[in-house]
Amino acid sequence: MITCIIVDDEKPARDLIVLHLSHLKDFQLLAAFENAVDAFNYLQTNSVDLVFLDVQMPKISGIELIKSLKLPPKIILTTAYREYAVEAFELDVLDYMVKPITQERFMKAISKFNYYSAKTPEAADPLSAFNEAYIFLKTGKEQAKIFLKDIIYIEGFRDYIKVHTTSRFYLANERLSYMEEKLPESKFVRIHKSFIIALDKLTSFTLDQVMLEKMVLPIGRSYKNEFLKKTKAIALK
Repeated sequence: MITCIIVDDEKPARDLIVLHLSHLKDFQLLAAFENAVDAFNYLQTNSVDLVFLDVQMPKISGIELIKSLKLPPKIILTTAYREYAVEAFELDVLDYMVKPITQERFMKAISKFNYYSAKTPEAADPLSAFNEAYIFLKTGKEQAKIFLKDIIYIEGFRDYIKVHTTSRFYLANERLSYMEEKLPESKFVRIHKSFIIALDKLTSFTLDQVMLEKMVLPIGRSYKNEFLKKTKAIALK
């Protein structure tokens, strides 16, 4: 279970985050605070995975709160102002959401949290972390939860992608480059302008094509070296 808190001096803003979180069964809201002082005191004695933090608040701002924490948890900033973005990312915040926050924008931030959590090198069990990692993709009018371990390959078209999993496929209005950026590099590799594959689903390959559970896909010339590097293979002569 992923634990989180909300820090925002505006009740409607806190309520909106609570509403968005209510759709996520793997996230547990521990507390909501209307000022940074109470949040700081709470964080001194409680372990939290994720903080939804407003920037402009009375007495202590969200930026000041981050600077006051020796080992801050992952933080997603929520604000009505765009001008703090540069300073925020210099503090290594995970994401920066401008109010009002839509469900779609919120889910993108959550997907980013899941992605970076799965990549954390100090995780006690990296394989377990990957098996539990997932992303949300907008498929039609809903957000589909897709576990990374279930993805076989992703096919890119001009204006959308087709995610092939062990049970079904999903169509989403995203570009293949978007998925390439989000997926962990150690688990996925782009082999063609139109394909990203899951390395653990690879059954065999030549210099020109790969076999994925009875599916054969081509290897693009410009992607060949990176693919061979990822598989630690020696080029066939």
